[in-house]
Amino acid sequence: MDLGLHGKWAIVCASSKGLGRGCAEALAAEGVNLVITARTKSTLEETADFIREKWPVEVKAIAGDITTPEGRAEVLKACPKPDVLVNNAGGPPPGDYHDWTLDDWNKALNANMLTPIELIKATVDGMRARKFGRIVNITSSAVKAPIDILGLSNGARAGLTGFVAGIARKTVIDNVTINALLPGPFDTDRLRGNFIAVSKASGKSIEEIRKERAAANPAGRFGTPEEFGAACAFLCSDKAGYITGQNILLDGGAFPGTL
Repeated sequence: MDLGLHGKWAIVCASSKGLGRGCAEALAAEGVNLVITARTKSTLEETADFIREKWPVEVKAIAGDITTPEGRAEVLKACPKPDVLVNNAGGPPPGDYHDWTLDDWNKALNANMLTPIELIKATVDGMRARKFGRIVNITSSAVKAPIDILGLSNGARAGLTGFVAGIARKTVIDNVTINALLPGPFDTDRLRGNFIAVSKASGKSIEEIRKERAAANPAGRFGTPEEFGAACAFLCSDKAGYITGQNILLDGGAFPGTL
């Protein structure tokens, strides 16, 4: 299927590894030029070189902190007229809500709610004027089924979801859609970090926890960044113009509900 994206430009946040990289690679495979960003320059440059070697697209690698005004300004300077925006940022650490300070909450809200909102605000009007835009927010399955030790993430990502629900129905008239992908357990550094926290709390080995969690999923495994990226690329395509304001769960069937 031709997704109708060849030659377009995309900003993909937190894309040096994990789900963000999966999205960047899937878009590059469709001929999309990229501005990728992450904090660690060496890892980011390695990803950029890999993509350039594999696909004939332009890749700009902007190392910096997307959660700061300066970091966002650098990315938007590199790509002032994006056709696609993929919002992504590492989630806040797990823990007990009794231990979280106001500073912890402010950091979580800034990274997982306010930064995506600022990037949407900076790009969506131009997309509407050009009559094409695709915005995908990578959030979490915790938006639908909160995870007790991830309360900081639960709160911040739910706030972003509520904000998007209020504007996605206004932008679609101009062929600009805003949706969210809600990953469940994917084989990423984030998942491995959660296993370390559970291991410390339970006394079980990390490998034991990994096997138990994989077996407990209806799919019997964890997701891969490649299949996540494929879902993202479709939402960004010209075939997905009738999908907006949706929160699409990718979790191997872990969520037991119907809605």
